[in-house]
Amino acid sequence: MVAIICVLAGCSQNSSAKENTEDVTTLRLGHIQSESDAWHKGSVKFAELVEEKTNGSVKVDIYPSSTLGSDRDLIEGMQIGSVDFALVAGVMSNFHQPYSVLELPYLFEDLEHLEEFIYGEGGRDLQREMLDETGVRGLEFWIRGPRQLTTNKLVEKPSDLKGTKIRVPNIEASVEGWASMGANPTPMNFSEVYSSLQTGVIDAQENPIAFTASAKIQEVQDYLVMTDHVFGYVQLLMSDLTYEKLTSSEQKAIDEAAVEARNYQNEIVFQEEEDSLQEIIEAGVEVIEIDKEPFREAVQPVHEVLADKYGRELYDTIVNMRR
Repeated sequence: MVAIICVLAGCSQNSSAKENTEDVTTLRLGHIQSESDAWHKGSVKFAELVEEKTNGSVKVDIYPSSTLGSDRDLIEGMQIGSVDFALVAGVMSNFHQPYSVLELPYLFEDLEHLEEFIYGEGGRDLQREMLDETGVRGLEFWIRGPRQLTTNKLVEKPSDLKGTKIRVPNIEASVEGWASMGANPTPMNFSEVYSSLQTGVIDAQENPIAFTASAKIQEVQDYLVMTDHVFGYVQLLMSDLTYEKLTSSEQKAIDEAAVEARNYQNEIVFQEEEDSLQEIIEAGVEVIEIDKEPFREAVQPVHEVLADKYGRELYDTIVNMRR
């Protein structure tokens, strides 16, 4: 897969490229979202800040919509230096397993619970461990809207999911979690979801509302079920091979730009959620409010198994932060 990235990006082993003069380094940032999404807008802000703070010595080119490959491709690219930056969500758990705990459905009570963890010592520890194990540097966590379910049949309780083929990311917590709730989880790249829903290969998918709307999923789904099953994040990541080739002042500029871009993205993401919800409703999708407790209960056995497998101490720390 990494070879494909290099062909698409026209890169060498190290993707840092000099433009026009020896004084400008051009770096690549990839993500899987469309240009209308908050991820992309945050990426644009980050690129602007990096260029400004380095006085033009570093430029960031952005490649949206899986141009540089899937999440897995982007992570593998950062490991060898063929991709410089990426926005990646839960798939990082396939490279640093403790992240699997964070992907458990109904782990976090709400957005405040998530923020308390990722912006505290727990989040910093995870990123340090990830860097040591993978060679990928965590710059910042960005907030996402809660994940919701879209379907072509009415779902109000876990038993309604029986036989439903639902697309999930290739993350163990997602696969096992939806299976425990009664669905038939089907991992696939998000770029394949629209056509798979359109042709009936799958019946449902789950994502934050803005992500769902930007991919036009409302054109091929009838119901939006407000499950709030994952309060999640995306990480702005960087290849440590790239980071270590920059000057100390350029590194400092990138670190500062990452914080400011995080603040910018976090400010706009929930307004985009509201706008996207209205867009979905106007497309004729019916919004279904549910009692979430039966779904929480159904997934609890998966919590226990994966907590023991990937980090009981981490799991207990997060649970004990609940109010």
